[in-house]
Amino acid sequence: MPDYNMLKDQLEGFLDTDPFYVPALSNASALLWEALSDINWAGFYIVRGDKLVLGPFQGKPACIHIKRGKGVCGTAWAEDKTQLVPDVHEFPGHIACDSASNSEIVVPLHDGGRNVAGVLDIDSPLFSRFTEEDRAGLEAFAKALEARISW
Repeated sequence: MPDYNMLKDQLEGFLDTDPFYVPALSNASALLWEALSDINWAGFYIVRGDKLVLGPFQGKPACIHIKRGKGVCGTAWAEDKTQLVPDVHEFPGHIACDSASNSEIVVPLHDGGRNVAGVLDIDSPLFSRFTEEDRAGLEAFAKALEARISW
């Protein structure tokens, strides 16, 4: 299991250097890519109007636009709630950007006004890859981003 406290500390070091969302989310996705085992995508989607738009990520090319309420990412945005999905094939309306993905976790990110400004999305080729410990660690990681990021 990754050391989420160490990841959060590393992230905060990058955010001290520059809190602008492009380098912040780029380094955040790289940190997660290097620290988490058995994943095939780690990155961000950013709210722009009525859709999520692909942001910084690590992994294969991905879907560029996701509508609010569609798929795991759009549902996390619409419900403003972390989605921990053990089997994406059983998730209604799942969007298959990479057919190798079998489980997923998506954590909403908020701007200073508490509106959802984006989502952290991590996929795995393993079923049931993500645990409640991952949820807690990734939500703390997201809160560190929210506290200091400049959208």
